This record gives sequence, structure tokens and C-alpha cells, in this order.
Amino acid sequence: MKKTIVAMLVAMAAMLLLVVGPAQSKGHLSGQLEIFSWWAGDEGPALQALIDLYEKAHPNVEVVNATVTGGSGVNAKAVLKTRMLGGEPPDSFQVHAGQELIGTWVKADRMEDLTFLFKEQGWMEAFPEGLVELIGTDAGIWSVPVNIHRSNVIWYVPANLDKWGIKAPESWDDFFAVAPKIKEAGVVPLALAQNWTANHLWESVALASLGPDNWDALWTGKLAFDSPEGVKAWELFGKVLEFTNDDASSLSWQQATDMVVDGRAAFNVMGDWAAGYMSTTKKLAPGSGFGWAAAPGTGGEFMFLADSFGLPKGAPNRDNVVAWLALLGSKEGSDAFNPLKGSISARTDSDLSVYNDYAKSASADFGKDRIVGSLAHGVTANEGFMNDFASVMEMFLKSRNAEAAGKAAQQIAMKNGIGK
Repeated sequence: MKKTIVAMLVAMAAMLLLVVGPAQSKGHLSGQLEIFSWWAGDEGPALQALIDLYEKAHPNVEVVNATVTGGSGVNAKAVLKTRMLGGEPPDSFQVHAGQELIGTWVKADRMEDLTFLFKEQGWMEAFPEGLVELIGTDAGIWSVPVNIHRSNVIWYVPANLDKWGIKAPESWDDFFAVAPKIKEAGVVPLALAQNWTANHLWESVALASLGPDNWDALWTGKLAFDSPEGVKAWELFGKVLEFTNDDASSLSWQQATDMVVDGRAAFNVMGDWAAGYMSTTKKLAPGSGFGWAAAPGTGGEFMFLADSFGLPKGAPNRDNVVAWLALLGSKEGSDAFNPLKGSISARTDSDLSVYNDYAKSASADFGKDRIVGSLAHGVTANEGFMNDFASVMEMFLKSRNAEAAGKAAQQIAMKNGIGK
């Protein structure tokens, strides 16, 4: 009997090691870890800070930084799709938390459930409950969020606004009141870049036009894109575009931000990775070198997105991936990454003393504002809708036909299962 009990205990211990082995074997890992992301150039230092921490903890692991450049991950997602469908997944890949992952690779049964890691690391308490719900389904939790970004931010240089005798607009009517004056001075009122930044601008304009309740209703199917409210949002967007630069399609988001920094443009609506760019690359001090406010008409609302990483089924170096994910969700990893990235921590116990004034401001707003999800960055809709929406945007940029855009958006919503 004793031998039987001992055998059972040994078997149970072996099974336990299979589940928690990576955490227990910290420092004894070897082989490779391929990290697939679109964090390059000015966003590279934040990723490198995480890699440095990982290599220090696991010196025998060779980290392969498989970065694919391209704004908002457009190019990276195309490469990832080829690899995932070809049965050659990277060890772990960057993805926007929410429907971008769940509606695509989780739905296709290509991801491992990370509930075990969340419980092991105490993340069920460390992350806000609403965020855990967003990155999970009834069947599991699918990614580890490394940050919180804000989408609906308008950026400017305070000294330039003082020179022009204007203030940051609180509404789009405020913007339309000062835009002609700015234009007469030979300055672009609102800097814009390539297509995905138009999607980014659209969501802030639409939020201002619709309000948060109707914005949320778009993604549950309770409000149609071709409803009077939906068409009105496109009409407002068309009016905003009249005050943007003609060469937008040829610019990166950094170049559009440079226009504001250099005084060639007054404002730019961009996510708060722009804060990381201006403070880290441009060496500008938050508050004096650059200023910010909620995008016009969205005060009291925080449109968010979160970058996250998951564990693909069939990852070549699974144990190394679990250790990577453990680092991403840790307080140490989060507070090393986010101050450089221009984002705030997804954890509730972040050390705000290591963050700049913008991040402290964003963290305060995140704690009190109405939270809504970003379309352009994968929270509210699946990747199929996002890909189709890019075509709708391209059509609108050429035609400026609000009714046609509303009808086209509703068609792709129905095609991609929104509201079903």
C-alpha cells in the first residue's frame, strides 16, 4: 500500500511540474525565444528594456527579436497570418488585446489558455477585473497585457499655441473656430499621416459625435453604421479632414508628430505612444515641451487599447514563452517598459514615481473616466472588420460621401458578425 501511495505522489508531482515547470525552473531555461512584434525604431527601447530583464533572468536563452516594421502592426499582422496558417507560429507575438486576438486566432483554436499562469502569478487581483474579462472568454484567458494606451489624445506645443494666440480645442466647434486662423498663418491645423492614422482620427471624431453609449452600441449591433447618428459621424469627420495636410498618405505617424513639434502643424490626434516618442526621441519635457488634452468632444472619456502577448499552440519553445509572459505581467517588467513606451501599466499597483507627468495624468484619467474601446487598435472589432474598414476609409478619403461610407461600414459589420 505504501509503495502505491508513493507511486501516486510521484506521478502527481510529475504532473504538477508539467504545469508549473517553467516558473519553478527559472534561471535554468535554455534554447531560443522568438518575440514577434512591430515595436521598431522609436518604440524599440521599451521592448529592449524587457528583453534585457529576460536575458538577465535567463542568460542561457537566446532571444530572437523578430520585429516587423509598419505603423500599428499592419505589416506584422500580414506576416503573422502567413506563419500561423502555415503551422510555423512564433514563440509569442504582440497583439492588441480584445477582439483582434479573440475573434481571429482564439476563434481558430490556435492559442493556449493562460488561466493557469494568471492564477499562479496572482494576476486575477493585479489586473482590473474589466481588463481580465476583455482578454478572456468563457473558455479561458488568452493574453498578457503589458500596457494601457489612450487613443483619444490631441497633442500640441504650448509655446506655439501661445504664439498663435489659441488654446487646445475642447470641442470640434472650438477647432473649427480657430482652424482658419491657423491656416492663414501658413500652418496646418491638424497633422495626419497614412491610412491607419485616418482610422485612428475617425474613432475619436466618431466618439465625439456619437457619445460613449452610441459608440458602444455600434459594436453590439444595437446602432447601425448607416443610421442617422452613424452618418452624422462621417459628416463631422469629413469636415475635420478639410483642415489636414494634403501629403498625409505619404507620412508615418512620427512624421505627422514632427509637424507639430516643428511648428508646421498646430495639432495631431494620436495615441499616447506619441508621448513616448516626444519625450524619449525628441527629448521634450511633458507639459512644457509638449502638451495634450482629450481629443475634441471626448473629455471625460478614455478610449483605450492594450498591447499583449499570448502563447500560440505549437510554440517551439513553450517553457521560455511562459517565462516571458510571466515577466510581461510582473510589476518589474511593466514599470520598466511603460515609462519608455509612453503608456501606463495595466496593473493596479504600478509605481507612478517612475512615470512622467503625462503618464501620471493618463493614469488618473483611466481611474475616473468612462472607458471605451478602440476600433483602430483591435478592442471593439475582429480583424476581419478592421481589414475591411481600411477599404471603407480609403473610399471615403477619395469621395467624402458620408452616406456611402455609413452603408459600406454597415455591410462589413454584418459580414463580420457584429451584433450577431
